[in-house]
Amino acid sequence: MYYIGIDLGGTHMAAGVVDENGHIYATAETPTQAKRPYAEIIRDMAATAKAAMEKAGVAEEQIESIGIGIPGVADTDGNVIFCTNLGWRDIPLRKELQQYIQKPVYIDNDATVAGWAEYQAGVSRGTNSSVFLTLGTGVGAGIVINGHIWSGRHGVASELGHTTIVKDGVQCTCGKKGCMERYCSATAIIRMAKEACAVQPENAMMTACGGDAEKINAKVVFDAAKAGDPIAANVFEEYIQYLTIAVNNVVSFLDPDIIVLGGGVSKAGDFLLNALKENMPHYLMYPTLPMPELALASLGNDAGIVGAALLGRV
Repeated sequence: MYYIGIDLGGTHMAAGVVDENGHIYATAETPTQAKRPYAEIIRDMAATAKAAMEKAGVAEEQIESIGIGIPGVADTDGNVIFCTNLGWRDIPLRKELQQYIQKPVYIDNDATVAGWAEYQAGVSRGTNSSVFLTLGTGVGAGIVINGHIWSGRHGVASELGHTTIVKDGVQCTCGKKGCMERYCSATAIIRMAKEACAVQPENAMMTACGGDAEKINAKVVFDAAKAGDPIAANVFEEYIQYLTIAVNNVVSFLDPDIIVLGGGVSKAGDFLLNALKENMPHYLMYPTLPMPELALASLGNDAGIVGAALLGRV
């Protein structure tokens, strides 16, 4: 039994042939070229999926379904309601793709898909409920409750990145102010670091970037903080405070078995995870409240393909 998983991004798309245990047999990818008409992009999605099938030696008759992870929101009829990176609005993705491959098509948000991958084949496998947080340019999430993806009535239940954690805070790309992703993303770390460097430019972060603050990224901040630079350490501490608040909100609202951190920021590994674990007890509703397990994502770049493919494994 095989499934096709398609990870659709604004820069490139990837497809893979996956079995029911989340093992990838073969992959293929191609540039998305996002400014093209949607019909051309969907045609290339089908071609990429077929290329992966050919590499895996799997015939279309052996494929159970196709799953797609998108950087946006889709409805239950297989239409993409919006996808900012591609400029899509009300696109009949399922109907278009089935012109090329006549299989059931499942579509969900890319962060939800990554969370589903970790639940089915990664670090949260075997749990009853999990929340996956992807900490990258923005903040996305994937929620699994009682073994089922929870996306809500309108597909936006996992948009934790757009919950407000600071009243009248930093302007968000969604139009609101103070959203979680303005304080818990890699973009937020960079902003905080630049602000700190503008006040105190003599620090390890600026040294690492040759004096050019525009070259600061999250890794630069974390490396400098690990090395004991006080300015970078302050930035890191501020970031951890916001992340702890956000994670505690998840605990108070959903009380999942496990919360998994993924995305580029999670590459800081135990340096990030241990700081979060250390801070969490200070924010719990009561001191003896059992915390969910806090863990780092395990599937890396494979999560998009694996999670999308296993949308059809119900």
